[in-house]
Amino acid sequence: MNKLTYFLLLAITLSSCKNKEVKAYDLVIYNAQIIDVESESLSKGQSIFISDGEIVEVRESIENEKFVADRLIDAEGKFVIPGLWDNHVHFRGGDTLVEENKDLLPLFLAYGITTVRDAGGDITPSVMEWKDQIANSELDGPRIFSSGPKLDGDKPAWPGSIKVSNSSDIGAALDSLEKLDVDYVKTYDGNLSAENYYNIIKETEKRGLKITGHMPMSANFMKAVSLGLDGAEHMYYPLKACSPAADSLTKPDLGYGMIEPLIDTYDPELAAEVFAKMSQENVYVTPTLYIGKTLAEILEVDHRQDSLLNYIGPGIQKTYQGRIEGAKRAKASGSKMREKMEEISVRMIEPMENAGVKLLAGSDCGAFNSYVYPGESLHGELNALSKAGLSNAQVLKSSIINGPEFLDLGDKYGSVEEGKTADLLLLENNPLENLQNLKEITAVIKSGKVFTREDLGKMLQDIQ
Repeated sequence: MNKLTYFLLLAITLSSCKNKEVKAYDLVIYNAQIIDVESESLSKGQSIFISDGEIVEVRESIENEKFVADRLIDAEGKFVIPGLWDNHVHFRGGDTLVEENKDLLPLFLAYGITTVRDAGGDITPSVMEWKDQIANSELDGPRIFSSGPKLDGDKPAWPGSIKVSNSSDIGAALDSLEKLDVDYVKTYDGNLSAENYYNIIKETEKRGLKITGHMPMSANFMKAVSLGLDGAEHMYYPLKACSPAADSLTKPDLGYGMIEPLIDTYDPELAAEVFAKMSQENVYVTPTLYIGKTLAEILEVDHRQDSLLNYIGPGIQKTYQGRIEGAKRAKASGSKMREKMEEISVRMIEPMENAGVKLLAGSDCGAFNSYVYPGESLHGELNALSKAGLSNAQVLKSSIINGPEFLDLGDKYGSVEEGKTADLLLLENNPLENLQNLKEITAVIKSGKVFTREDLGKMLQDIQ
């Protein structure tokens, strides 16, 4: 008699015993090898008991146990880790692209991503609807945490942003975000002034809100950190603080034109001081290395045969042209900014990690960000962080542990233990040994619901 048959017969027998208390679970995974990313340890022969989307208990052998379960999974030889987090994605493109954005949700699950952090766009009502539907198990997709609309100046870089022209606009802007029940605040730098940027940080600090995003290049990054900035999206802003020439380069009309001079004057000793302060103030950084490389090489790489392009709707594909045209203009002007920014960003990663700065793995996938495909691109980011010098455990931590901790949710996510949300991956091999093993997925478990490899394949077929 195999183990599965034994447990099923045991469950049936026990369920008929009216005088005995028999525990019931939605899902039980047994014979699992559980990976603790924080300690880099492996626990063999573990059983994971799950009900109502939560891990109820984790312990060793379940031989001779009295329980019933709707589903049993024998994880013999398999490895279990928490689901991956993509900490920087975008759902956007206006009302005409809502359905194409929605169709991207299964791609995240297919690549083991059970949670995404939406970094702002112009279809917030739809995103919030999906967020609720996913939370209520009415829609299959990754858990969504969202910033809602970005905060920008009176001439926003992106549609859907909230305009902050002066300090009197800030309270109303944050009121509107709180009414939307956003999970954090995201600033942008279309033409947001340095003074309004500082005041937004001050006000979010008063309200107990998390704030990250882009910084106006006219602003001082270390001042923002001292005011309570929680995070930086991309490497431009910490870079500015690492150049002794930053103040002299800060001119009203220069903007991102100062990036190349900042790179050329990067000072490792000053950077060490900056990173130490960032660590002390618990400032998180989302490097987005993968998109930097993808866009830097966009004119050299032929993406027309990309297999994942088949899952991207025609409307979103059309938005990819903007980055291509921008790269052509940069090439014509002789600019090497993207290539140089990619190089310095990689160079900054290991010193940041060693200083204790918490890094967040984020892909920046979404409409307008050409050929940065949902799901696959997070794996590209994890590999880029590895090539930049991080250990496999540090890379995994940037997704699985630091993502929840940024949102103060470490008590619900980040490990496989009692009381944590049942977002799990069953893998064929150990990703601590090789990050490529993250792609060898046997099953994705989202809030206790099991998606086998076959289930995920069918979901992808349905969106083609």
